[in-house]
Amino acid sequence: MENKDVLKGESRDGYVKIDRYNEEKIESVAVHYKDILSQLGENPEREGLLKTPERVAKALQYLTHGYDLKPDEILKSAMFQEDYSQMVVVKDIEVYSMCEHHMLPFFGKAHIAYIPNGHIVGLSKIPRVVDAFARRLQVQERLTNEIRDCIQNTLNPMGVAVVMECKHLCMAMRGVQKQNSVTTTSAFTGTFLSNDKTRAEFLRLITASLD
Repeated sequence: MENKDVLKGESRDGYVKIDRYNEEKIESVAVHYKDILSQLGENPEREGLLKTPERVAKALQYLTHGYDLKPDEILKSAMFQEDYSQMVVVKDIEVYSMCEHHMLPFFGKAHIAYIPNGHIVGLSKIPRVVDAFARRLQVQERLTNEIRDCIQNTLNPMGVAVVMECKHLCMAMRGVQKQNSVTTTSAFTGTFLSNDKTRAEFLRLITASLD
């Protein structure tokens, strides 16, 4: 079944919320969540929970819609020939993903750089690539590598650098319950791997303030 656009109300400023979801999948997942509520000792028929299974199913479909996206095609849609060979950095990209081990969120920021080799890409496409991979069940290490590899394989730049800093609710809410811990991962290709000076410049730029 194809995804269906559903309009959900209109705000005072004219904004219309559009939810895109597969009705068949929503119905199937919602049935399971109704059973889960019962297994947890709740009453899925009480007023506050009547629509919860459907809401959760819709939320999960949105949070994992990256499976339907092609990150390389996102980059290819805005590639331009350009004689520029200095570092391009997009930092502080918001990241929201779901840990595949406990299906709890992890979130933070990604800092990405590449050195063009004949082609540049529209700057908005880099955050879109991050979202395309993040909106799947993930581990931070794989997510970091997937972003790096997509940019490297699609743009063929002289090098790619990715650093990601995230907090994991599976560590904060359960398990060791360390609310202030931050996990940092990094992945490099090309010049960022072979040239310590280039890598150091990238790390300096992502920690520098423009104030």
